[in-house]
Amino acid sequence: MTTTVLLAGLASPAQADPAATPAGDQAAIDAYVKKYDHPMGSQIREHEGTAQMPRSVPSDIGAQASVAGIDVSGHQGNVDWPAQWNAGKRFVWVKATEGTGYRNPYFAQQYNGSYNQGFIRGAYHFALPDRSSGATQANFFSSNGGGWSGDGKTLPGALDMEYNPYGATCYGLSQSAMTNWIRDFSNTYKARWNKYPAIYTSTSWWNQCVGSSFGSTNPLWVARYSSSVGTLPIGWSFYTVWQYSSTPIDQNSFNGDYSRLQVFARNSD
Repeated sequence: MTTTVLLAGLASPAQADPAATPAGDQAAIDAYVKKYDHPMGSQIREHEGTAQMPRSVPSDIGAQASVAGIDVSGHQGNVDWPAQWNAGKRFVWVKATEGTGYRNPYFAQQYNGSYNQGFIRGAYHFALPDRSSGATQANFFSSNGGGWSGDGKTLPGALDMEYNPYGATCYGLSQSAMTNWIRDFSNTYKARWNKYPAIYTSTSWWNQCVGSSFGSTNPLWVARYSSSVGTLPIGWSFYTVWQYSSTPIDQNSFNGDYSRLQVFARNSD
């Protein structure tokens, strides 16, 4: 099975945004990723710590139906998908974009390679809400690999909302302004794909910077590096995905069996 990823041109770069995606020169590609690619959860781990990160699958997961998965970014480079499959992983989110300038140079290998191996896969966007509107970033994401189709093999796009890697925790936005930004992104994505994006976040960051409910529309992907998922962010009564570890790669658990994961990937909103 092979899919084709179409990448559109970059939006106008903002401060600390890359001007172009390098091609051909491996050293330049590696430098580009190191400078501009903030992996999912990187800022949560930096601010909230990893002291309680479990060394094995948490008992909360083992006691219920679940599916194991991972997420990857440019920092993983070309991923050995057969090895991940043999390790029992069955779904993956691949970083596509950040802000309105960064595009993962390994996206095609990661997104198409996982699909060809049999994974249910999707793409995620690392938000920089102080750079441009939610609609602008949703469209940039959508035009650079973040789309969705109801083929049962494509997860909804995910919006990564976490601590600002460049400055103020909440990007200088009030809770109401952040809520409006997320709603702008979410509604724009829904209008393009007939599917609301999942929202990735931690309880601490969300309650501090957003404090609003998106539980009726957006699936929750919660980051919690502990043996239990703990208190969920304001607005959600259950999680869809739990990221519980970053060792040796970001580890995720889908809250349900494989048939529910297929339904999650297939059904429109």
